[in-house]
Amino acid sequence: MDITNRKNILILSLTLAVVMLGFGIVMPIFPFYIESMGASGTELGLLIAISPLMQLVFAPIWGSVSDRRGRKPVLLAGLLGYGISMLLFGLVTELWMLFAARGIGAILSAATMPTTMAYVSDSTSKQDRGGGIGALGAATGLGIVLGPALGGWLAMDSLSTPFLLTASVCLLTLVLVWFFLPESLPRESRQPASARLRPADQLGEMWRVLRSPLGVLLFMAFLVSFGLTCFQGVFGLYALEEFGYGPQEVGWILAVMGIVAAVTQGALTGPLTKRWGEAAVIKVTLLSSAVGFCLLLAADNLAMVLLTTGLFTLPNALLRPAVISLTSKQADSRQGVAMGLNNSFNSLGRIVGPTWAGFVFDVNPELPYLSGGVVMFVGFLASLVLIPWEQGFEAEPQKHGI
Repeated sequence: MDITNRKNILILSLTLAVVMLGFGIVMPIFPFYIESMGASGTELGLLIAISPLMQLVFAPIWGSVSDRRGRKPVLLAGLLGYGISMLLFGLVTELWMLFAARGIGAILSAATMPTTMAYVSDSTSKQDRGGGIGALGAATGLGIVLGPALGGWLAMDSLSTPFLLTASVCLLTLVLVWFFLPESLPRESRQPASARLRPADQLGEMWRVLRSPLGVLLFMAFLVSFGLTCFQGVFGLYALEEFGYGPQEVGWILAVMGIVAAVTQGALTGPLTKRWGEAAVIKVTLLSSAVGFCLLLAADNLAMVLLTTGLFTLPNALLRPAVISLTSKQADSRQGVAMGLNNSFNSLGRIVGPTWAGFVFDVNPELPYLSGGVVMFVGFLASLVLIPWEQGFEAEPQKHGI
């Protein structure tokens, strides 16, 4: 990779890190923000679900727009909208304003991920592409890990401070992209205006594959996201209700979850799936996740909360890449379709998880974790019946309906 491409990848990595840092920063603050406005778990769940809902709808659309208009304008629009939404978060005084800011930010920030990935594909060789995408993944992980801890620390004096700081950094990043990131898609390589995304075709493909044997793995992808967001979605309110924690404690706990996830995926996923196979990893981690939900309810101090959240995060960090890997193995030649659908079902889980958790939290604070444990256990039972061991599952990939 030449010096110019390295510079461009560095700018793109910074862009994604800033956006994901913002997502991480808001997680420990939202529960206390809405609580100060007199809202409850239901509103919190809906507020968190807005972002994945908008990602599900608008990420493919932004990707299509970037194919026709170029990568840089779409990336700039995403950064500008996200920076403005963070600024609005810091200035809101009413709950409806918080929802409006979240919606605006989610719609526009949905442009960043598909556009940065497309930029890397435009500007790198096949040999260098893996390294470029890996750098973006590392930046994403860094933002997710640092965001909660930074948000909790900055919120000690004022809940609005993290939002205002993130808005400033985001707008500075926009200036950097504007002046130093060249366009990667020449005009002659752009798609014609008629090449627009057809949502009806996307939904039809989703339904057809869901009814095929591969649909079992898409259901598992849904469960992974459902479990994590059911856990995280109302954790701040649960910590406030049960332990009297503030944003700083919640931020550190969520940061520990991010660190455990990063280390687990980096160090354990490959060796375990190579030794035991994806099917075995999926089954064991579904059962472990169900147990992890229940363990949290037994925690009665900060040390135990950190331990139990770590024990919950570890199997879930193994579960997602195992599901993606097995899905890829069964997709045969249609990797793009399979990975796109996997991402769609991940988004559906991130919508349903916090929405459900917020609703049942208002009934009983322990219900999000009890019900999450039950759902993951049902997923474990389903995996025993519906996911054969790899030897049989790999035998006839062409018959899986995609």
